[in-house]
Amino acid sequence: MDKVRRSLLTVAGIAGLALGGAALADAASNSAATPAASPPAGAPPQGARLGPHGRHVGANGKQEQALPGAVAAKVAAAARAKVPGATLERTETDVDHGSPYEAHLRKSDGTELEVLVNKDFRVTAVNAMRHR
Repeated sequence: MDKVRRSLLTVAGIAGLALGGAALADAASNSAATPAASPPAGAPPQGARLGPHGRHVGANGKQEQALPGAVAAKVAAAARAKVPGATLERTETDVDHGSPYEAHLRKSDGTELEVLVNKDFRVTAVNAMRHR
């Protein structure tokens, strides 16, 4: 009889662990899906289509990519010269506007800007980012 009782207790213990693990996994997946009150600095606008690595995907289906060191430095310098005093958030390829590069800046008042830069590292446009 003790053998049967121990077997039942073992099975009950394993079932309890499995149920607890499932509850934790469900809680983690639900909290990950809950949107934050405000996006973190450098995050794409709410409602933006994102690729598998969290980068913006344009209407053409292409995903923006981080720029390599030397190119990133030139794009950042052009953007900072156009918008002095702003903080650089990130530099990346542009998939929406026809410029090959873009820099994302944040002004001291919190305004987020997208600065488009051409292949000659000249600023072609400065756009205020809209959060949906």
